[in-house]
Amino acid sequence: MAPKLIVSDIDGTLLDSNGRVSPRLRDALARAVRAGTTVALATGRPHRWLAPVLDQLPFTPMCVCANGAVVYDPSRDEVLHRNELDPETLGEIAQAASDALQGRGNFGFGVERVGDSAFDPEDECFLITPGYSTDLWDIGYGVVDVDELVSVPAAKILVRHNAMTSAELFDVVAPAIDPERAHVTYSMNDGLLEFSAPGINKAAGVSRIAADLRIDPSQIVAFGDMPNDIEMLSWAGMGVAMADSAPIVHDAADVTTTSNDDFGVARVIEQWF
Repeated sequence: MAPKLIVSDIDGTLLDSNGRVSPRLRDALARAVRAGTTVALATGRPHRWLAPVLDQLPFTPMCVCANGAVVYDPSRDEVLHRNELDPETLGEIAQAASDALQGRGNFGFGVERVGDSAFDPEDECFLITPGYSTDLWDIGYGVVDVDELVSVPAAKILVRHNAMTSAELFDVVAPAIDPERAHVTYSMNDGLLEFSAPGINKAAGVSRIAADLRIDPSQIVAFGDMPNDIEMLSWAGMGVAMADSAPIVHDAADVTTTSNDDFGVARVIEQWF
């Protein structure tokens, strides 16, 4: 039986290594939508970073952003749901991470503030401390001290250490974080951890969309490749890991498909449409 909801992670899953949605995948998704299946995206990206992806699709999907902290409707440029960390908790996380990383080299913090629109100024929504090592796609950001960084509610706070892998960073920092205060995960391997409100992950965000559509989790197929996809893959009726996923992601999934460069998502969808 064809699923009623298909939800896909973006980077490393929907997009190939060149940042493109392949024509084959675009056609498979379009056939699913024409057949009455809803397609949604679930990503660690903020909603401000969706346009290059949405421009490649022949329909406008609902989007779960910031690892589940934000549910966004791009057809109306509207944030439908938000779950933020309050300033007190942001400060606690920054202090706990700083203590855990003391003497382990240079690190820095960042925050993603939700705002209201995908067109809000980047330097008002993505803020970093001077020690945060940015990526090539971080073309707009504000630089502040830690006190200012944590002074406003945020969808997530990030810690960056460019001399450690994300798994190594997780092993050092995660034990210092009370799970009742924050959820810790990572979506890339390059020394970056992401902290959200407790219980907030991609599964929580997708469940809001599913509830609005009255779709049971058993009728959902989810695709992902990184630890921030684990809860979603475990929760969905069918969780699909990409071939090059981390072992813990394979353990959470029901099946494994080929890589994002070998039409992994398309191959699975083509079984139904």
